Amino acid sequence: MPNYQAPLRDMRFVLYELHQGDALAQLPGFEDFTRDLLDPVLDEAAKICGEVLAPLNRVGDEEGCHLENGVVRTPTGFKEAYNLFREGGWTGIACDPDYGGQGLPKSVNTLVEEMICSSNLSFGMYPGLSHGAYLALHAHGSDELKTRYLPNMVSGEWAGTMCLTEPHCGTDLGLCRTKAVPQDDGSYKISGTKIFISAGDQDLTGNIIHLVLARLPDAPKGIKGISLFLVPKHLVKDDGGLGAANGVTCGSIEHKMGIKGSATCVLNFDEATGWLVGEAHKGMRAMFTMMNTERLAVGIQGLGLAEASYQGAVAYARERLQGRSLSGTKHPDKSADPIIVHPDIRRMLLTMRATTEGCRALGGWLAHALDVEHHSGDTEARQEAEELVALMTPVVKALFTDLGFEAANFGMQVYGGHGYIRENGMEQFVRDARIAQIYEGTNGIQALDLIGRKLPAHAGRYLRRFFHPVADLIALKVEDEQLGVFVQPLAKAFVRLQQATGQIARVGLAKPEEAAAAASDYLRLLGLVALAYMWVRMVEVALPKVGTAEDADGFYRAKIGTARFFLDRVLPQTGALFSAIMAGGASMMEFEEAAF
Repeated sequence: MPNYQAPLRDMRFVLYELHQGDALAQLPGFEDFTRDLLDPVLDEAAKICGEVLAPLNRVGDEEGCHLENGVVRTPTGFKEAYNLFREGGWTGIACDPDYGGQGLPKSVNTLVEEMICSSNLSFGMYPGLSHGAYLALHAHGSDELKTRYLPNMVSGEWAGTMCLTEPHCGTDLGLCRTKAVPQDDGSYKISGTKIFISAGDQDLTGNIIHLVLARLPDAPKGIKGISLFLVPKHLVKDDGGLGAANGVTCGSIEHKMGIKGSATCVLNFDEATGWLVGEAHKGMRAMFTMMNTERLAVGIQGLGLAEASYQGAVAYARERLQGRSLSGTKHPDKSADPIIVHPDIRRMLLTMRATTEGCRALGGWLAHALDVEHHSGDTEARQEAEELVALMTPVVKALFTDLGFEAANFGMQVYGGHGYIRENGMEQFVRDARIAQIYEGTNGIQALDLIGRKLPAHAGRYLRRFFHPVADLIALKVEDEQLGVFVQPLAKAFVRLQQATGQIARVGLAKPEEAAAAASDYLRLLGLVALAYMWVRMVEVALPKVGTAEDADGFYRAKIGTARFFLDRVLPQTGALFSAIMAGGASMMEFEEAAF
């Protein structure tokens, strides 16, 4: 099994050097979060992930979850690990101190999330879904609901879920049939069936707080008639203790391709008591608080699995002896050279490294923007950060998970036949990574969201939050003696992105299918340009450090070398994407349906 070690050196580079994490302490509410406080948090997160969660990753995959007498049993060791996780305060590190949280910046929490996803994605689903439910309730719940439920959710004594999908409706939530009937005491009786509910039931916590989409009797049809309700697995007494079971049962658990240690449940609500969260018929507004957070978190899942697969592949490539280097024997004392000398192995390893480190940098940029959005005292800065996050959320979700799946496949390929064997652990990364391209809105849906909602919003204002800093960097540095050679490939790709954006804007209104046909290619194009922008910024930071005492371990030299590979060998994909976008959608939309 691969031995995961959190990439703390690179994480600190992204947090402090690339995105000026030291300045977080200048934001209101973050005054105490200096490097002296944050570094130990990262160290301890790396320790629990490497020593506690990672050893359980294969256990969860081999055992899976089991439904026994109506209760889901998690794999061996998960409950003990969760207790350690909860007692260490990890369930509440990014939560409001008013409810018992530690209030750490999103910039730090994102790095912790990556470590959890790398070490044990199945385990991470349980606290991850709880945090999403916490955010939705914190943003939209009444003071009474927040006081009653949030402290125990923050402490991890209770968990949370999001219950959207039904057997007949997935993406089209306007087809939701679950009913909510008002009661005289202000509560509601919730009845219906929800499927694909991640962490829907488990034996880790004393209660589970379900956030459920349902329809009131007078609800208008479609998406505008959906409301959000809080439905606990067990009712809560006035003194805060647990009362009777609440008519929420797990009908079955899914037998899945991956993330087998995470219970994916069919939940039946049989006149379960619930309470309205937010306004009636405005449930999607509240649920999107959770969904958008989860979409960013799912992107980090792709990043985390890519890192784990990369580490496993590098370790194997250093020790596996096969053949001799084409340029001459590199290790004459051995029966063969390690496979890391071979060009195709290096192609795969460097692709994994370049995309993983690029995604970490881009994810860090978005996390920093979230901190500014929620904590800055500058109204304009908050708005600009909010618009950047809105634009890039579908990109992060789709790009990171696509690249994460590709990296997991590369990792398995480096192992060759041994990668296909379960005992070596690499094929599990492939299976675990695959779901991330599907749930929380498939990646095709993310692409449609990007071109259909985010690009035209406010006459293209969201797009300017990304285009302007990229254009400014190019204008300022394209002729730079050292940095210019890195900026020039970015400039060429950025021109392609601008032209593709204009094409989609022109055809989008008159021919929406034309824009939709280009959506996935456009998202990938924008995402690769964003990664290139991150790489140029990383090189800008690294160049002055090369040859100094700070680069004694070669970190900055390796950073520049990885950037060169990305710009030379990965970024040129933008040319093919641009050609596909400009070709239009006729070849796919005019193909006769009967011929499929």
